[in-house]
Amino acid sequence: MTSAARKLLDEALSLPEAERRLLAEALLESTESGSDHEIDPAWRDEVLRRVEQVRAGEVQPEPWSEVRRKIDEA
Repeated sequence: MTSAARKLLDEALSLPEAERRLLAEALLESTESGSDHEIDPAWRDEVLRRVEQVRAGEVQPEPWSEVRRKIDEA
């Protein structure tokens, strides 16, 4: 992610939940090229919940390399 995109993301994450939802929907719609594909509201809620957990420091994300190592060991 570029520094400009990271800055936009940080600013977007500071918005109230309703505005983040609208922004996320608008961004998704802009990438669907007219597709009728709809994201299930439950998945959208789950993603937003997890983003908030990370921002609040409730959970600590793990690097993909560590997750992949754990998968390979299982």
